[in-house]
Formats: sequence, C-alpha cells, structure tokens
Amino acid sequence: MKGGVTEEHLYLAYSHQFEDCIFPLHTSISLFLLSYCDCKLFKVFLVPASDSTDDQVFGKAQPDGLGVHFISRCQLPLVVQSCCLPAIVEENGKFCRAGLSVVLRHIIQKTYEVDPSKKLVLELLGFKKTCLKACAEVSQWTRLCEISIPQAVESLLNASPDQCQAIPPEVLRLEKKLGEPVRVHNDDKIRRQKLQQQKAGDQTATPALTKRATKNHSSEEGTVMEIKDQEPASLELKVAFSKLVVQEIPAATNREPSHIRKTKTSDLPPLEHVFAEGLYFTLADVVLLPCIHQFLVFIKKHNKKILDLPLISSWYHRVQEVPGVKSAAAKCNMLFLQFPNLLSSRDEQLRDFYTIPDDLEEEHEDYQFIGGPRPTMTKLMESGIEAKFSSHPCPRWTLDWNSLPAAVSPGEGKMSSDRALRKQQQLNNLVSMVTKLSKPGDVIVDFCSGGGHVGIVLAHLLPSCQVALHACGVATDMVIEHCIKAHAAFVICPCCYGFIQNTVKFTFPRSHQFKEVLSYKEHMILCRFADQTAAQLPPKRRLIGKHCMGLVDLDRAWAAEGCNYSVQVMSMEPESCSPKNNMVVGVPI
Repeated sequence: MKGGVTEEHLYLAYSHQFEDCIFPLHTSISLFLLSYCDCKLFKVFLVPASDSTDDQVFGKAQPDGLGVHFISRCQLPLVVQSCCLPAIVEENGKFCRAGLSVVLRHIIQKTYEVDPSKKLVLELLGFKKTCLKACAEVSQWTRLCEISIPQAVESLLNASPDQCQAIPPEVLRLEKKLGEPVRVHNDDKIRRQKLQQQKAGDQTATPALTKRATKNHSSEEGTVMEIKDQEPASLELKVAFSKLVVQEIPAATNREPSHIRKTKTSDLPPLEHVFAEGLYFTLADVVLLPCIHQFLVFIKKHNKKILDLPLISSWYHRVQEVPGVKSAAAKCNMLFLQFPNLLSSRDEQLRDFYTIPDDLEEEHEDYQFIGGPRPTMTKLMESGIEAKFSSHPCPRWTLDWNSLPAAVSPGEGKMSSDRALRKQQQLNNLVSMVTKLSKPGDVIVDFCSGGGHVGIVLAHLLPSCQVALHACGVATDMVIEHCIKAHAAFVICPCCYGFIQNTVKFTFPRSHQFKEVLSYKEHMILCRFADQTAAQLPPKRRLIGKHCMGLVDLDRAWAAEGCNYSVQVMSMEPESCSPKNNMVVGVPI
C-alpha cells in the first residue's frame, strides 16, 4: 500500500440485508466505523452464511466508496476459520484479531497511526484509551454493547409480531445506564461548575459546533451545527460538544466563589449522560447507534410508543449532531428518524425495570465501603478463616543471569535498572516453581504474557510448562479455569484485585467456604483494599492490603481444591520485587 503501510484484510459475516441494514449487526457496525473514520486501509471481505448467497443482492446497503469483496468460508485463511467474525488478518496471514471490540479498536488505532491529524478518531477510545477494551467475559458494559444489545435487536427483528410486545430487557438496561450519574476524570471540577451554574440560574445557549479539525468528513466541513431546541442548555452539553470543535471552549479563569469551593463533594450535583459512556462521544456510541437505529425503525414501523425510553430517544437525536455521524450514515444509506413523538419529556423517568434480571443489578450499586475492610476481615476470622501463606520452597534460588544470553534478560528492554532488577526477582520466583513442576514434553502456555519476559526465559531454559504472570483481575480466574479444564498445573501472580467483579462466567466469592460467610459486597471490599499495597502507602495500610490479597487468593485456592487440586499461596522473594507479590501454585491431584 501507499506509504509503506501493510495492507490488512477485514473479514465480515454476511447473512442478509434488510432495507438500509446489513446483518449481522456486527457487520453494519464495522462498516459504519470505517465510513466514520473515512478509513480505506483494509481490504474488506464479506463471508456469506451459505454458499448459495448471491453477491448481487448486496446493493444499496454497501457503503459508498468502499470496495467490498465476497469470499466463501472455505476460502478464509486458516487462522480465521475457527474464529468468530469480524476478524482482521495481517498480510502475512499469521496474525489474527477477532471479535467486534478488538477489531473496531484496531481500525481506530490504525487510522490514527497512518494519519495523526485524525485526533478526533483516536478520541473514540476515550480516557486512557480504554473504551470497550475489557473483554465481554469480564466487563458487563462491553458485553451489553458488543453482544447483548446487537443480539437482542436481531432477535426482535426476526421475531413474529405477536412475540414483540415487550421492549427487550437489554435495551432497558441501556436506558437505565443512561440515567445513572456520570463519573469522569476530574468530575469534581465540572460538578462545581455545574453547581455554580445552577445557583446563578445560567440559561445561556449551548455553543454552536463549527467544522471538525480532521479532514475525514469533508461534506460537513464549514457547517455550523446548533444544538436542537429540544435540548436544554446544560454544562454537560457544553463540555461534551466542546471536544468536537476546532477550538475548545476556553476554561474559566475566574476563581470559583468561596461557597462553591467549600461545598462537600457529596453535596455536588451529579453529572448527566450526554453520550453512552458519559460526557464524550466514544466507540460505545458508534457500536450502539446502528443497533438502536434498527430498533427505533422497528418501533416506528409497528406504531409502538416508546415513552419508557426518553433517555435513549434523546441520546439517539444527540448523536446525530456529532460532526461526521450524518455523513457516515449517508455513506451507509442509513436514514435517521426524525419523528416528534419519539421524544418524551426530559423530566419523565423510566417507570418500569421489572424485566431486568436481578443478577445484573449489583453492577450498578455504589458501594460505600464504610469501616474499611476490618469488619469483613473480623467476620472471616470469627468463622476461622484467615489468610494463610505457605513458606517459599526455595526463597534464595536465582537464575545465573550473567550466563544467560543478553536477549533473555529483561534488562535488555526499555526499563530502568531498578525495574529490571525487580523483574529479574519476579522471574526467579516463577522459574523456580515451574522448574519443580515441569517435565519434558509439557506444553508451554504463557497466559497474559505482556512483554513476554516469562515466556522468553522459559523457552530458553525449559522444554515446556504452564505459567501466567500478572493475570489482571478476573483474568486470574479465567486462567485457573482453563488449567483445571486441561488438568494442568499453574503458577500465577495475580494483580489488579480491584477489578474483580461478578461477570457472566464468574461469581464471587469462588469457594463454598467463603460463600457461607461473605456476601458479594463484602468480597468486593476485600478486593478493593487488596489493591492498596503500593510502596508509597503507609506500612499499616500496606499490611492490611497484603492480608486482603491473601484472603482473596485463599478463596481462589479453596475453589480450585474443590476441583481436586493441591494449591499453595505464597509470597515471592523478596517481597519488594512487586507490590502484588502473591504467587498461587496449583497442581492436579
């Protein structure tokens, strides 16, 4: 390709098309993002569900200016044939990215990499570039956007009219999500500005939107886009749309009045959703838009009322005002709806959530960890449960790093000498345990490999083993589950305890011993405080954090022991090698 950019192939499933939409919805979403980003870096292939599909029927739903090719499933590269589409394969055919969120994030990153002027495209990834980064097995929000809502809308469209009497519960979950207070970086400052605005009775008009700074939406450049009269002026809208103009609204230079500065954080007004994830337009909005559009088309076609969805209705109209959205929709032949009775009063609240499963309600609870972890730890102690650490079988064992090839040492990477030393100490612990467990002919599985330091050392020293380093949050439990299914030993150093939460695949606590004593909320308290082991924290705080780490990993160990494993939880040596220095070693009995 031009400029030395390696061409990649994008494979999309194709079952059928109806009016302005290609199904499955994952394909429509992918094509919409390509149009929004004005991205022509990928060779796009549609993979029909059956060989009898006629490529001539692929008509007006094809995005303008985007060349699309048909390919049968048997013609797919071998690396893709066992994957769920969409999938992206590099030109050499040896590396594949599969799954909607992974593919969409890669399209965004590749677009920006080739054309750094498209900064607004990169901002679709949100704060810290983490939008839809967590997999659906771990994040209920990713699962709702990536799987639940597309599947629910497709089921609705394919159902008979007499089966479509109720709004899908997945759509109701989105409505509920849009009604929750927004939490964003630096929201304290924005909430104080909102309080000041409320007290001053500020009703100034929301600023108009000028042309985008990027060049990928020429049809809208130079236009001025006003916020609709139906949207009352609000600080949230000003903040949200200020990111979509050439020059952002300048920050106020005047200091806030003393009564605003002295207001407690708990007394500040909450921020309301402007877009799906809060104040800013992100990839989540791009994923949801084609799905909700088809849902609303269905609603209008069947003359149904949606007064129970005022927030989704407002969101749907608001997204259309984002520069570039209408032109992308036009390229995809998506005709937005503009009927007045779609919107209900902004003050009208969602009346009925009885169809939302109870097991998903806990995700939205705002736990106030009153009393810290001590009441939970005391409750466990009264039941005879305390953190237990096995002694390290070889605390002074170390690799002879000087005798190893330079490429094997983590010091060869881009890290400080202090960090390289700590990394070597971590590897000493892992390799010492794997050496005891491995035997010739074993298969090496390096889960959550990160920089690959563990795999590189083991590949040099050992024929095979099973090992994971720093498996974040629920990833630890996923690794343990895979090892148990494979009847394999495991050596795991867990981290990111604060990200542990109930998911579709896992519920906490894990072991029946902990379940008999702790609720999910109490287990979450342990997880949150298990993350407080950083070196800069006071020694007493770190000690409590270490104890909470031990309890969380004891729960995991007991759960594995219930599957006929012998499990030990120990500390790496020296403990200063990592704030998260627990090591969980399991061997099938």
